[in-house]
Amino acid sequence: MKVKNKIDEMNRQVSKWADLLTEQRNPNSTHIDRCSTADALRLINAEDQKVARAVEDVIDDVACAVDLVVSAFQKGGRLFYVGAGTSGRLGVLDASECPPTYGVPPDLVQGIIAGGIPALTRSQEGAEDYPEDGEEALKDRGCTSDDVVMGIAASGVTPFVLGALEYAQRIGAKALFFSCNPDVVEKVRADVAIVPVVGPEVIAGSTRMKAGTATKLVLNMITTTAMIRLGKVYENLMVDLAPTCDKLIDRAERILGIVSDLTPEESRRVLDDAEGDLKTAIIMTKRAVSIETARDLLRQNDGVINKVLVD
Repeated sequence: MKVKNKIDEMNRQVSKWADLLTEQRNPNSTHIDRCSTADALRLINAEDQKVARAVEDVIDDVACAVDLVVSAFQKGGRLFYVGAGTSGRLGVLDASECPPTYGVPPDLVQGIIAGGIPALTRSQEGAEDYPEDGEEALKDRGCTSDDVVMGIAASGVTPFVLGALEYAQRIGAKALFFSCNPDVVEKVRADVAIVPVVGPEVIAGSTRMKAGTATKLVLNMITTTAMIRLGKVYENLMVDLAPTCDKLIDRAERILGIVSDLTPEESRRVLDDAEGDLKTAIIMTKRAVSIETARDLLRQNDGVINKVLVD
């Protein structure tokens, strides 16, 4: 059976769109159009507070996802986020923030959105209806069995996303699935399903709200924790950042000063000696070694500062 036929069948088996949890009316907000500005904001805020609790309930699933991502990275694989609309934009956002924050190559984490670049700023709703396009998008990126593909679909039934997941599993890549609709989970094949149940939106069907917030929380958790596991963080400081602008140069100098008890002038000088590499500068300072030795020590210890500093 072709991919599109499989997905059409799945959508028939899942409840109608009108029955999906993310499409339901929220009984707490049926009067929001008659609220004062402050009361409307309080109502939205009260609903938003449910999101963190819903994410807390799926921490174990997020941890499984992180382990798969870390394993893929260690083997030279990549993480692909695939989504449409808000889900796609949040995937692209999280992916685009990894290189400046953690100094990783721009292709390590990639965001794919239905409709391509134009969909980042202008709605391309019809683009999500074709599962074959999700498959083609992964083929265009050279997705292999070494990679991890995370399908992001608040509704859980987005054809573009399901087509990508189907292709990922066909080629042996690990498949992660994010949705806010528990009813769809058993119908979608994935190695790990992450399903925070945030309930109906304040404005019915507007999944850019609670579902979008849950999505951003989970994506941030996955990449942040993966980077911690890879040694991109020392204590709670980002030490693999790329100092590509004045703000990040200043941050690197401050971090070095904090962990090595240096003055701003000393930090600036050591960073210059380390050719701008913060991790190298930290090892040079804390181990009192040359740049060459610091680099060798980091190389021998997978770039993890704590391993180098163990007595």
